[in-house]
Amino acid sequence: MNRRIIAVAGILIGLLSGALFAQQGSSSSQGRSYVEFDPVDTVAIQQGKNTPLQFTFHIKSGYHINSSQPTTPELIPTSLGFTPPPDLVIAKVQYPAGQLISFPFDPTQKLSVYSGDVVVKAVVITPARASLGTYTVHGEFKYQACDNNACYPPKKLPVQFDVKVNKTVSKKRSKRNPQSPHIHN
Repeated sequence: MNRRIIAVAGILIGLLSGALFAQQGSSSSQGRSYVEFDPVDTVAIQQGKNTPLQFTFHIKSGYHINSSQPTTPELIPTSLGFTPPPDLVIAKVQYPAGQLISFPFDPTQKLSVYSGDVVVKAVVITPARASLGTYTVHGEFKYQACDNNACYPPKKLPVQFDVKVNKTVSKKRSKRNPQSPHIHN
């Protein structure tokens, strides 16, 4: 009887250990990141003005991601979206052109992809009556990473940066000199 209990206990411990290992393995692949985001310094802007923005993403070596305009509708496009506070607008998001590359899994088809460094440009705009202060803008970089053999589940990389709204500097009008520049006798 004791041998049977020990055998059953051994099997249960083995099953539990295997389940725990499998769970740890799947959670590490879930948490794997294929892209890194370069932090953006605080952006200073005056009320009623706009300022260009630049976001740099680094795709890890050995991987690529679909471009913002994949060559087939089945592929998930890369996108950068924002949730700005009420006094800010993020507009004119511009993605680079993708590279057309064929891969070993289908050498006859070229896919539009990004690899290496990817720079996405945009513009931050404030209304003339925007409240002064520093705002945090949150966003997400959505992508699907692939290597030469497989594609992985889509990911969302959080993006965050600060925008400091300053008072508009008014330009003083230069007073015209009432005296003529010509010499009069």
